[in-house]
Amino acid sequence: MIINNGNIFCDDGIFRKCDIETRNGIIAAIGEKLINNEGGAVDATDCYVVPGIVDIHTHGAMGADFCDGTSEAIDTIAKHQLKNGITSFLGTTITLPEEQLVKICETAKPHVNNADKTDTEKAVMRGVHLEGSFFSMERRGAHIPEYLVKPSLPMFDRLNEATGDNVCVVAVAPELPNALEFIKEASKIHTVSLAHSAASYDEAYAGFSAGASHVTHLFNGMSPFSHRDPGLVGAAFDFGAYVELITDGIHIHPAVVRAVFKMFDEDKICLISDSMRACGLPDGQYDLGGQPVTVVGRKVTIADGTLAGSATNLTDCMRTAVEFGVPFSKALKAATINPAKSAGIDKDIGSLTIGKRADILVLDKDLNIKNIIFNGDVI
Repeated sequence: MIINNGNIFCDDGIFRKCDIETRNGIIAAIGEKLINNEGGAVDATDCYVVPGIVDIHTHGAMGADFCDGTSEAIDTIAKHQLKNGITSFLGTTITLPEEQLVKICETAKPHVNNADKTDTEKAVMRGVHLEGSFFSMERRGAHIPEYLVKPSLPMFDRLNEATGDNVCVVAVAPELPNALEFIKEASKIHTVSLAHSAASYDEAYAGFSAGASHVTHLFNGMSPFSHRDPGLVGAAFDFGAYVELITDGIHIHPAVVRAVFKMFDEDKICLISDSMRACGLPDGQYDLGGQPVTVVGRKVTIADGTLAGSATNLTDCMRTAVEFGVPFSKALKAATINPAKSAGIDKDIGSLTIGKRADILVLDKDLNIKNIIFNGDVI
């Protein structure tokens, strides 16, 4: 199949007017005036041709939560993701008792990387993101306090084993007892993210020095970035860590979104949705991790007013970042190749590169989805 005449987002981050050929679910060629040898074409004239969106931090959608621990919930989330142009994602947990997390991970195991290549309804779950349970009481956010525990390598190993060694990201507060040793060992094979932490600059920098390379939802769930106490945000900047940003228009002020894209390396910013089960549904009463939440105008809160994830999918978050003044090419990298690289899942996805899987979006000038090409098929 040929995608003709589009403005292709090439893997060097530049848009070029050319064609893409896909063959057997793979990007086979990129160039000018490619010849269609296998039939089928998509006219992308005056459109952007971009990689499928990659959400490495999403809890749920359409009434389903990854922590429901059912195949039906995972399928519901995956279908909603794909309809919105998110072709790959990580199933993300919340702080719960270990025995419950083990069952969730066991349920996720057979879904990772979609063994059924003919399924054109569900986005690919690339692995698991363990958000919890190694967090600070002070900065726990919506995580239930009685389930918080100290960082534990044996617990992490049990959870990872339950996923079939498919944990891609594990989050931890670096100031906690055992945290630095945990980070040192876990980071040898998985991405470690600093999260829900009251760490000082020095404590956070020690966490990065021990092997952490990522920050969970920057500014949220951490001490403020202050001129005399830069905290985790300042340490992440100095270390050059990957940082997540929720651009749903609620979690981060537009001015701060613009500042992050000027302050941090544009190749290290990862847009995420942090979406929960209300994503795609109307305002109302829902739950997150077993506690009630209220959704009003896409704002999700627990009883005390603390934010509890978002009700916005990542494609809409990317559009919002552009509306806030982030150049489209930078927002696009932050929603595709950057998170894929940080989570270690960029071998086959995240960019329009010859040899990678043909997960491709055709967007009009207003960034609305015109076509979704998934594993080489127009869906």
